[in-house]
Amino acid sequence: MSKIENAQTDRVQTETQRSSAETQRAAKSFTRRLLLQSAAAAAGVASVGPFVLREGRAASGSVKIFSWAGYISPDMLADFEKKTGVKATLTEYGTNDELLNQLKATGGAGFDIIHPTVDRVPNYVEFELVQPIDESKVKWDGCLKSSVEGSAGMGGVVGGKRYFAPADWGTEALAYDMKKAPLAYGTASYGDLWAPANAGKVTVRGHSSLIGIALWLESQGKLPHPVRDQFKDEAKARANFDAILKVAAANKKSVAQFWTNENEAQGAFRTNGCVIGQTWDSSAVALRKEGLPIRFVAPKEGALAWMEGFAIPKKAENLENAYAWINWFYTPQAGALYTNHSGISSTAVGAEAHLSDLNKQFFADAYPGDALQKLWWWPIQEAWYVSIRNEYQDRFLAA
Repeated sequence: MSKIENAQTDRVQTETQRSSAETQRAAKSFTRRLLLQSAAAAAGVASVGPFVLREGRAASGSVKIFSWAGYISPDMLADFEKKTGVKATLTEYGTNDELLNQLKATGGAGFDIIHPTVDRVPNYVEFELVQPIDESKVKWDGCLKSSVEGSAGMGGVVGGKRYFAPADWGTEALAYDMKKAPLAYGTASYGDLWAPANAGKVTVRGHSSLIGIALWLESQGKLPHPVRDQFKDEAKARANFDAILKVAAANKKSVAQFWTNENEAQGAFRTNGCVIGQTWDSSAVALRKEGLPIRFVAPKEGALAWMEGFAIPKKAENLENAYAWINWFYTPQAGALYTNHSGISSTAVGAEAHLSDLNKQFFADAYPGDALQKLWWWPIQEAWYVSIRNEYQDRFLAA
């Protein structure tokens, strides 16, 4: 999951720059149904404990976790310590670039586990901030097989080495007030954000709303190049963004609030009068848990889908305990604690059997019909693309 991110102007041509075509093929093959099929095939494998770091030696000491704000609950930290004997300390961030810049400032020191989105992992490898995962230390049977395999071509494997252990996946789509701005799957569109009836009551994030507009324009044959081509070619990126920015700037008056993190997205609906927005799934489920009439649905152009997971910083000090965290996370109970708390789908095998009724209903409402087949997976975003993207985002915000 991403947010407004600072420009990265250095483009280093290394083996970390992956093929967008490879990303597209991997993303198309990765759906929730495949996840659940993998879960069924491996059911029960990861339900045992206690956790051990090496044969016969229980975990101890500490582990420093750097994760998204609102993702890791106190109950999760307590359960991890109870199961492993390891004391976990949590530091939170709100954006991928906040995470990246923090690690760049320390040269990959200060934390034992970080929680990036898969499409940004090559950036960390490029700047030599993370280390390859020792796959022999990970209990992969506890993670849905399709997420492990699918993440490889989406940025999780760079130069033949794996740097990413899948933890969760989610989407950015349409959050709406079911009374004041009702939507229905099949007709709901990113274009609904800019309907005259919603003027002054919309919340979006800068850079990802531009992609929502891009998909809307593409569906109408009004974009110079296919959206995915702009992630591969600078000239095509600028041509597309020129067309996208024209529409975005013309509709900026509809935006009541731009959001950049979870709290802001929720606050737009809770206190600032917004009735529709392009938000994360976790933002919408949190508002629904409060009893607000906010619902969440995939648009006909496809919900923006992302995968997040764990990576190990280059200078991690508690390496064995970092693996203990990953292996604990790959259990049904830990996965359910995570999803019930955050509203984001865990990749832990069997987690869905332990979800709350609200979370089960939220998932069914958000992705009916063929919504899962139409997920639009974020391609790898190389440094040159992030720089251009942020340039046009800033122009949108300043329009």
